[in-house]
Amino acid sequence: MEQLIINKRNKIHPHKFALWAAMASITMMFGAFTSAYIVKQAAGNWLEFSIPTEFYISTIIILFSSITLHTSFSNFKAGHEAKYKNFLILSLLLGLAFVILQYFGWTELYHRGVDLKGNVSGSFFYLLSGIHALHVLGGIAAMIVALIHAFTLKFNISETRVNRFDLVINYWHFVDFLWLYLFIFLLISK
Repeated sequence: MEQLIINKRNKIHPHKFALWAAMASITMMFGAFTSAYIVKQAAGNWLEFSIPTEFYISTIIILFSSITLHTSFSNFKAGHEAKYKNFLILSLLLGLAFVILQYFGWTELYHRGVDLKGNVSGSFFYLLSGIHALHVLGGIAAMIVALIHAFTLKFNISETRVNRFDLVINYWHFVDFLWLYLFIFLLISK
């Protein structure tokens, strides 16, 4: 009996394993992009430009959104339905604000003369931040599903709902830390 309990505790949920495998794949993709960035930068003919303020603000927002989403999850598990729903809504709004600020940052870069057709340094910036934003949109879609569950299903702390919400949390923290890595990389590589 004790062995059976230990084995069950050590098993990872198949959905979580699939998510982690996908996140590992995404990590390798961004590792390849940043490696290509370094190689291309070393080749010369690299345009130096300052990162618009919108990207600094969006970085703070996505970090804060991870905190609010985690707070929502904690409140869900503690049975505080109103706080769980409110922090989930706030997390979604912060995620949307991140993407909107990224767009305004790209617009600012374009007005400064940094575009996709010009120097490769600008193209890499758009590539890294743009593909990351697409992954954030995937996280926003997952949060929308979590919100639909929050407001359409009877409030119930079941293993299934905890696992589903845990997947959203894991992915959102992943895109959060991925952006932090990319942002620091772009700042340092100047």
